Amino acid sequence: MQFHLSGFRPGDPDVFEPNPVSRADGACDVAIVGCGPAGLTLATQLVAVGGVTVRLFERKTGPLQLGQADGIACRSMEMFEAFGIAEQVRREAYWVNETSFWRPDSDGTTLIRADRIQDVEDDLSHQPHTILSQARIHDFLLERMAQSPHRLTPEYGSRLAGFHRDDTRGYPITARVSRDTAGTWENVSCRYLVGCDGARSAVRQGLGLALEGESARQLWGVMDVLAVTDFPDIRLKCAVQSASAGSLLIIPREGGYLVRLYIELDTLGTDERAADRNVTAEDLAARARAILAPFTFEVKSVVWCSAYEVGQRVCPRFDDIAPEARGETHPRVFIAGDACHTHSPKAGQGMNVSMADAFNLGWKLASVVRGHAAPTLLDTYTSERQAKARELIDFDREMARLFSRRGRSGEDAAVFQRYFQQHGRYTAGVETHYGPSDIIADTAHQALAAGLVVGKRFHSAPVVRLADAKPMQLAEAFSADGRWRVVAFANASDDGGECGEMAALCHSLTSSCLSHWFQAQAQDVDARIDVRAVFQQSHRTLDIQAMHPLLRPEKGPLGLIDYEKVFCADHRAGHDIYARRGIDRERGAMIVVRPDHYVSCVLPLSDTDALEAFFSALEPCDCTASS
Repeated sequence: MQFHLSGFRPGDPDVFEPNPVSRADGACDVAIVGCGPAGLTLATQLVAVGGVTVRLFERKTGPLQLGQADGIACRSMEMFEAFGIAEQVRREAYWVNETSFWRPDSDGTTLIRADRIQDVEDDLSHQPHTILSQARIHDFLLERMAQSPHRLTPEYGSRLAGFHRDDTRGYPITARVSRDTAGTWENVSCRYLVGCDGARSAVRQGLGLALEGESARQLWGVMDVLAVTDFPDIRLKCAVQSASAGSLLIIPREGGYLVRLYIELDTLGTDERAADRNVTAEDLAARARAILAPFTFEVKSVVWCSAYEVGQRVCPRFDDIAPEARGETHPRVFIAGDACHTHSPKAGQGMNVSMADAFNLGWKLASVVRGHAAPTLLDTYTSERQAKARELIDFDREMARLFSRRGRSGEDAAVFQRYFQQHGRYTAGVETHYGPSDIIADTAHQALAAGLVVGKRFHSAPVVRLADAKPMQLAEAFSADGRWRVVAFANASDDGGECGEMAALCHSLTSSCLSHWFQAQAQDVDARIDVRAVFQQSHRTLDIQAMHPLLRPEKGPLGLIDYEKVFCADHRAGHDIYARRGIDRERGAMIVVRPDHYVSCVLPLSDTDALEAFFSALEPCDCTASS
């Protein structure tokens, strides 16, 4: 991270100088309903970008204490890195390094370990798969919000009672908010309203939408316990399938002692709900002992338990624009997370997909509010995330079916294991692939960087920063600040000198029709497009002073030089980013990366015309810039 740009200031650099932005009448750019993972992720991103007024409403009277979600996918850890909280999560979390599979022996009299595998394949991500209480994730995001210049905090005890849209008003959405504890009401005017308020979402109901899908009628229990057992893999993630007592999933928790169990119970009747069974902690512990037999399992303390019904449902759209009206007007109301998709927790996708929804939406809202993009950008939220939700529902349905398969044989259990292994990339969150749109270009030049796939997240690899010889992941340079990135990989002969392609690219960017993108803020030339360069030579052979001024720009009121924009390939065995990501050594490549760190396009270094056309298409016309 960088600080001291505006002068030396002692203390914690994560705590910014306060600069709250609010209106006397309480109006805001974005009103968020719900303080779950989606709502907090969205709020944190909006205050990180800046220039957007936000209010965050939560019906509960205070922060979450016991979280139901726990699994944090590799992709979510990459996102946390962009928010600056990954180190905190890694320090506290349980790391899922291996997964074991247990099933009955050939005569069904005991359990045997069928296999034990590496949980995350090599080079899938530079971040681990971790387990940490949802409440702690909330704590970290709340801290980031409170430390931002906005000093944003949730307005607890606030319930959305309704809303309406009137496009003749400057702030088209009016939301009626009840202060249940005080017995008061407030009409909140906003430009955009986002419902992150769970499966019973008041925002979704206000849109007249419903979750669509079917229940599997399968009852499961979940409990966090402190227990004593002779089961040997209690500190590994385990899928255990018994001969006749059902199945369970073991998820070790942070701290070295706590463990979560997802326990298969019974099939519900046609008109029966999970609450009708009155499942107790003793019931769950007894079923866990039956599944794990002949191993012993003695519960010493129950931290939390619940019973739930497996179901997969998704909303037909994630905003307030009906299909027939799409293009005639742009969305003002959105839903995210459990408000628009629900599924079983066994694949560990609930919190992760919810946060991914918010990360997708946040930068788009900020771009439109700040006048950097046309409101049509907001249509891509539903088109991108609704398709991903349907993929998740299909995956989760099959995962749940295989896990709960009755009358299973050894082959049935093996089928589940193969399915689990084959979809490891999906559960890690790295397989999301957005289709062509205004912000995802064609793949005509994909061969220039085969491992940086257009439409997928930017797959980081090691580099060495030129100015200070710091070995690091390239993605460490990408924060959640709303900026686009242009990552230019130099060809083999380019050393950054004024006659090379890298210097020519930088000159074109600052002298073409995109020049105003680099002059939008005099004290931060890369406020909208952050240009980074990677060279093939050793960092000891290049001269930072020989680089184009765009790669060592003057910033801030003191005109200080940013020395952190140029990188070199790490020449240690197995670390070379060119080899690991299939980048053409002779021609190099130019990668355009969205603010949510997905690859928008791959271009030749010399194709600045295509780059200009791509960014120019995103700009608002005068009539929409203030929307």
